[in-house]
Amino acid sequence: MPELRRERILEDVAGLVREVVGEAWIETADIGMETAFGADLELESIEFVALGERLSAHFGPEVDFVGWLSGMELDEILALRVGDLVDFIASCPSSSRTGQR
Repeated sequence: MPELRRERILEDVAGLVREVVGEAWIETADIGMETAFGADLELESIEFVALGERLSAHFGPEVDFVGWLSGMELDEILALRVGDLVDFIASCPSSSRTGQR
């Protein structure tokens, strides 16, 4: 069951990333656990902010993406993978109610 929840979180995160990027190429991009936000998706700082807002709206305020990022060094942020974010969301209290919409 926990793995199924992580898969659902991954699907939700991939959808939110696609919304934030908003370009045609992202619609067909394979976004998986090993996908890097920097190297693969080339997310810029403003897109990280937008993603944080969407994550909070979707999963609830317990998923404090900006707070989570603020505890990282720049090189850690640059190496951040989608799976790291999925693991973070899964560890948050709100993760039991995947996607509030």
